[in-house]
Amino acid sequence: MELSLAIKQRVNAIAPSLVAIRRDIHAHPELGFDTLRTAALVRDELERLGLSPRCGVGRSGVLVDIQGAQPGKTLLLRADMDALPIHEQTGLPFSSRYAGKMHACGHDMHTATLLGVADILSRERQRLCGTVRLIFQPAEETPESGAEAMIADGAADGIAMAITLHNKPELATGEIGLTRGASTASSDEFDVIVRGRSTHAARPHMGSDPIIAAVQMIAQLQTIVARELDPANSAVLTIGHIQGGTTHNIIPDSCLFRGTLRAKSPLTRQHMEQAFHRICQGCAMAMNVQVEIHFQRGVPPLMNDDHLVSQLETILSSQFGKTIVAAPSSSFGAEDFSLFTERVPGCQIHIGSATPGRDDHLHNSDYQPDEQSIAIGTEALARLAFDLLCPSQPQENL
Repeated sequence: MELSLAIKQRVNAIAPSLVAIRRDIHAHPELGFDTLRTAALVRDELERLGLSPRCGVGRSGVLVDIQGAQPGKTLLLRADMDALPIHEQTGLPFSSRYAGKMHACGHDMHTATLLGVADILSRERQRLCGTVRLIFQPAEETPESGAEAMIADGAADGIAMAITLHNKPELATGEIGLTRGASTASSDEFDVIVRGRSTHAARPHMGSDPIIAAVQMIAQLQTIVARELDPANSAVLTIGHIQGGTTHNIIPDSCLFRGTLRAKSPLTRQHMEQAFHRICQGCAMAMNVQVEIHFQRGVPPLMNDDHLVSQLETILSSQFGKTIVAAPSSSFGAEDFSLFTERVPGCQIHIGSATPGRDDHLHNSDYQPDEQSIAIGTEALARLAFDLLCPSQPQENL
């Protein structure tokens, strides 16, 4: 039987069980690294397939290698497992049983999808070259990165390529999105404390006003994007919090502001960070105050490897019988899978998950994605594993 048909038939056979797994995970959301129940479910499913998963990778992640019958490279496929601190409002029969926790980003579907891939690859080892490493990652939604923790425990050792997928409610179910360049942006955070000298509001000349200085800094920081960056290489600088003073008639000793920088390329990210420090320090000198900068680098932009994207266009177009062409991404969200794509050629695939008649968005308390996207994602990742690792073999004729 040709590979394309074999994959489709197996996906159709296991689709109901994958939906059941997704609903189980959805009803029991877990945050950050506390994905112990989900990890146990994943372990049990992998062992049922005759595989030997490693648990506790990156604290609470699960990793399993599926070796093909023929030698070759190692491809990493990742699903994230954690939920969000959101109170679910869907009213679905399998809605969250835990107040204040919800799978509002579709990680429950990602986990079910990768378990479907494990089923297909474990059954079709004779067609497979090399090794496919499946990782089920905790803590994608938290500042402390689960990807970083799993990499520290060896999840990226020996891999040649890395691919992940994400459901996308802006795309119709059945559609697949590929991106050239950056899929997501870097995410860096800062806290700036401006220290002046307090005095009575009626005697401003006897102090140094940190509020006025902070306002000047904030205004000047906006010129980084507006006047220092090529408009084609845009970025985002947002101030999300400012705090200073306690009453009407006192100039305070200090003022705090904090926010985030996001960029779609490593060079833009570097320029913004350097300009940020330059402007804060320059304004402080000009305004006769002191400035204390706490700058925390987060994840880098997720850069899709151009050659790999071209391969994916060809493979997925063949599997689904329609032309799939990569397009630029406008997203400035962040994704810690970028820590894998910093190390090896990688790519993020978007799987359409729009439910007909709805206008859903991620991280929403009423998010209700189309569960058919689980089967589409399973079919896509399984086919990629065969063709990327056995590129010289005409898989359709196997």
